[in-house]
Amino acid sequence: MEATIVVLAGDGIGPEVTGEAQKVMEVVAEKYGHQFHFSAQLMGGRAIDELGTSLPDETVEACRRADAVLLGAVGGPKWDNPNAADRPERGLLAIRKELRLFANVRPVKLHRQLIGASTLKEEVLQGVDLVVIRELTGGIYFGPRQEAGAEAAEAYDTMLYTRPEIERVVRLAAETAMGRRKKLASVDKANVLASSRLWRRVATDVLAEYPELETEHVLVDAMSMHLIRRPASFDVIVAGNLFGDILTDEASMLAGSMGMLPSASLGDVANSQGLPLGLYEPIHGSAPDIAGQSVANPLAAILSTAMLLRHSLGLEREAAAVEAAVDQVLEEGVRTPDIAHTGTEVVGTQVMGDLVTSKLRAMTA
Repeated sequence: MEATIVVLAGDGIGPEVTGEAQKVMEVVAEKYGHQFHFSAQLMGGRAIDELGTSLPDETVEACRRADAVLLGAVGGPKWDNPNAADRPERGLLAIRKELRLFANVRPVKLHRQLIGASTLKEEVLQGVDLVVIRELTGGIYFGPRQEAGAEAAEAYDTMLYTRPEIERVVRLAAETAMGRRKKLASVDKANVLASSRLWRRVATDVLAEYPELETEHVLVDAMSMHLIRRPASFDVIVAGNLFGDILTDEASMLAGSMGMLPSASLGDVANSQGLPLGLYEPIHGSAPDIAGQSVANPLAAILSTAMLLRHSLGLEREAAAVEAAVDQVLEEGVRTPDIAHTGTEVVGTQVMGDLVTSKLRAMTA
């Protein structure tokens, strides 16, 4: 297979973790006889510094022509001025919109080797294997707003949803659940919010087409409690943009660290393989406080390449090999600082990436 991958390294630890992820992809190509062409483009704070915009036009065009996009993370204190004309996060929201990426898929599967890395009790964590699907291009992040300027006494953001936006993400969640344990929980705040009452009505209509599914509607405040009380009872969770954003950060702690969780942003644009053009990224932020120290955990970025291989390139065998290589390294007790505990060997970003590629090379193709 021949494919083009755009790499948006971003800010902070982004270049460090995407560097290791690209290294893994290069080994996959070498081992399985593929040609992956990598195109580095700017987005986020670095793009603002160098080109004056968080999302340059050339970056958008390169992403549209690509088969998939690998993203590190964007943002940092340097660009945190709330009154700035442009901020790194604007580029992230804009690229999702430009590529019509309406759903963020975040698997949360606890690696058994890391059960001690979470702050939750082992008996609560046993069997955790869920997927959160977050609506990505609607809701409060994109609705009408009034900014709070320097002298403003009022500001607002509007949680706006339409039936088609809800239908497509709930349908994706239902199809995902059909391929798993056939359980789906839809999250809303229908007891208070008008937009959530629309969400519940539309979700109910869509899910009626899937009688094989065991479904439930859960208020977001209840879900925030259930995720730490009985996380193993959930299979697929679908939520709007704001609620999905918050709940997936909470769910990351089930795995012990944000540094372990990948994600895929998918839409309805096909790539040259006839598969969804997707944007793949670890769920963590740019962590500027540890940038350049080679202590960042690259495993979420590496596992994001497994999702890329699976969803945008259709390479299931290669995706499974990457995941198996990560498991083998963890099995040997090697850890980056964020997941380390007594008795483990602590290594840096590049060493962890090297160990994963070494395991990958040693596997039977």
